[in-house]
Amino acid sequence: MARDSDGRTGGTLARIAPQFRRRPDPATEGLAQGLGWFSLGLGAAEIVAGAAIARWLGKPELTPVIRAYGMREIVTGVGILGSKDATPWIWGRIGGDAVDIATVLPALEERNPQRGNAMIALMALAGATALDVVCARNLTQAPLTPPRRIRIDYGRRSGFPEPPKAMRGRAKDFKPPLDIVGPEAMRAWTAA
Repeated sequence: MARDSDGRTGGTLARIAPQFRRRPDPATEGLAQGLGWFSLGLGAAEIVAGAAIARWLGKPELTPVIRAYGMREIVTGVGILGSKDATPWIWGRIGGDAVDIATVLPALEERNPQRGNAMIALMALAGATALDVVCARNLTQAPLTPPRRIRIDYGRRSGFPEPPKAMRGRAKDFKPPLDIVGPEAMRAWTAA
């Protein structure tokens, strides 16, 4: 936060100083938006079909966990789509991917008849994680730039068309109208 000369924040300097933030390239912004929509869709699917997904993995006891992960995905999707900077939300997706992978890994055990499905799920999670990592890295490394709508500081402008030295003496012969000078009783005494 910008500080004024008296050390306070939020004053004049905060109004005119630009708020720098990261501006990624349009492809990265598009990828982040796509991941946000993907999170919403995946979250809805995990909530609605959590039991079916758990059975497909051969782990029906994971139904409540998968539904909880669905809520996490929806919150992350809303965060990505609703924030000005999606970077922390994309990093949150990476953390969620790690938890998802740790949840699916036990389904690879030999006695699980749906082991092949668990392998498919892990491959899909690895692909989504790779996209999340690429997007998060690009968002984090994006250059810092001022806001798109620049606030202009007119503090150094005088309002005069020329520098003060060039204008000195220009109004020597100017005689103001009497109604601007004031009533005669209030005018300064002059030597006759």
